[in-house]
Amino acid sequence: MIRKAVLPVAGLGTRCLPASKAIPKEMITIVDKPVIQYVVEEAVKAGIKEIVLVTHSSKSAIENHFDKHFELETTLEAKGKKELLEELRAIIPDDVSIISVRQPEPLGLGHAILCARPVIGDDAPFAVLLPDVLVDDEGLAHNDLSGMIDAFDAKGEAQIMVENVPQDMVHKYGIVALEGDSPEPGKSTPITGMVEKPDVEKAPSTLAVIGRYLLPGAIFPLLAKTTPGAGNEIQLTDAIDALRKDSNVAAYRMQGATYDCGHQLGYLEATLVLAKRHPKFGKGFNELLQRYANEG
Repeated sequence: MIRKAVLPVAGLGTRCLPASKAIPKEMITIVDKPVIQYVVEEAVKAGIKEIVLVTHSSKSAIENHFDKHFELETTLEAKGKKELLEELRAIIPDDVSIISVRQPEPLGLGHAILCARPVIGDDAPFAVLLPDVLVDDEGLAHNDLSGMIDAFDAKGEAQIMVENVPQDMVHKYGIVALEGDSPEPGKSTPITGMVEKPDVEKAPSTLAVIGRYLLPGAIFPLLAKTTPGAGNEIQLTDAIDALRKDSNVAAYRMQGATYDCGHQLGYLEATLVLAKRHPKFGKGFNELLQRYANEG
């Protein structure tokens, strides 16, 4: 069973400037929680018990968010604010641990994951969740990360979560090439490769990689041997290509929806969707939407 996850959070978040100038992009709030908390909750729902943050010296706010704040909790308790106190204590369950490791230089996603090697080890499979992307599981019995874990456990194949995108949008994504037909949502099929931002007419499929991976520990020796590629960075894609020479790598087609919170419009869409159904603020937010729609 996969119980460990790596969250690379060391990036400077230039796509989110100026909002990310003084605070980590992962701490920008959607309704009432920072983006990173939604991603951690996704991992916990899928049974993850150990979360490794690959971080940077400027990202201490993320570690603090998941740490116990004794003074604040004592103050809330003294003032009888039990609901707020319970919300704070529920940010991370007692049986889930958060571990931080540093990425000393911005040498790419592959390098960031390699920084977690001393904690994960070469023998245990693990998940990778990119914190820019929120994966929405509304209406699903189990979230897509759980589905990926089930597929990994059943077949022993590394899994890459993919989402079907319009044909004219493939040039914005990493696109997988498939061994067979496109899988149904909630299913996976082996891939023969990945192409980064292909021309529309050359795209091997319309299934885009969206920032969730399940990888064997064997990826670490491959990452250690991977030479810098595009942007002079160590690319995870290159190591996955090397992994495919020894074992299958499959594309898991997601059932839910994604929101790219590394981009302003994606962040606004996530805010809109999550606010509309929020248990505390949803009713008022929908009334606001109606009011402004009438004014328009």
